[in-house]
Amino acid sequence: MADTDKFILAGVEIEKGSTTVVNIELPKLYQTPTNLPIRVIRGKRKGPTIFISAAIHGDELNGIEIIRRFRKLNILKRVKGTIILIPIVNIYGVMTLSRYMPDRRDLNRSFPGTKRGSLASRVAKIFYDEIVSKCDFGIDLHTASIHKSNLPQIRANIKDDFTFNLAKAFEAPVVLHSELRDGSLRQIAQESNIPILLYEAGEALRFDETSIRIGVKGIINVLRELNMIPKTTVKRRRLPIITRTSQWIRATESGILRTIKALGDTVHEGEIIAFIDEPLDDEVFEIKSPFDGVIIGKSEIPLVQEGDAIFHIARFKNLETAENKIEYFSENAIEESEFLELNLEETIE
Repeated sequence: MADTDKFILAGVEIEKGSTTVVNIELPKLYQTPTNLPIRVIRGKRKGPTIFISAAIHGDELNGIEIIRRFRKLNILKRVKGTIILIPIVNIYGVMTLSRYMPDRRDLNRSFPGTKRGSLASRVAKIFYDEIVSKCDFGIDLHTASIHKSNLPQIRANIKDDFTFNLAKAFEAPVVLHSELRDGSLRQIAQESNIPILLYEAGEALRFDETSIRIGVKGIINVLRELNMIPKTTVKRRRLPIITRTSQWIRATESGILRTIKALGDTVHEGEIIAFIDEPLDDEVFEIKSPFDGVIIGKSEIPLVQEGDAIFHIARFKNLETAENKIEYFSENAIEESEFLELNLEETIE
């Protein structure tokens, strides 16, 4: 969907070379008016139309800050095409610090939605029809669910060459092939040939500085790959770990979780990664990795019940390579200087 001379969003015409704030009316909450605030950045020259969204789960806050920092970059004055920023999709959930909608439904399992359905279904319908359907591509920003944390990672359909290329260009430490889930935004978008990268990083209800910086820089990298902003002199690209399968390891007993492995650690098959202690007894249970891989998600709460998900491990055979790549990201955490070039005045002359 190439950028045309006329671009209308929610009844508002967006002029070329302008930045416009649009408020889309959502269903009222106990007669309290509610709007979906979005910012549209439209370049003077033609190019793709993309959306960048966050907080589709109301307790996932990193993406809100990623979009806030991103929209302040001077380099966006040279954008080709149109960027639609939606920092808070689930307005209701953010107000109550809840992952879910007031009707207790998961907004990211409610697509494509209907006008006469539940509150979540109605919001999903508005979000898809007014924004997503008008785009060529999307980046959806997430964190782990409550009491869990995720290593910065891109989840996408890497069987599609175009999507896979952009997933690698983002330069998160890990790229994980992710199958579609029924009712998800990514599912309905893919059915309409709108590829989406899903960025997972950090913990619910918390800001994580490294995850935020990787997210901002990753969006810039994708825009450069799409030729929507100028490319810089060639630098060494951070090559992510590519994995096609992963598994959540679950607690075999209830008790106190004592982890000995952290996010980003490599683990061998059969290696002990945690212990579960009986709080009123001396019995100790071992939790072992079922295969070689990298820890990309973990529980952050020490109290566990039998069956609780405690470690998310991405399968990866070459652990030496994995260690080197993760170490490279750790030692080369994105510095403020990497964003300086994006704000220098000469970049917008």
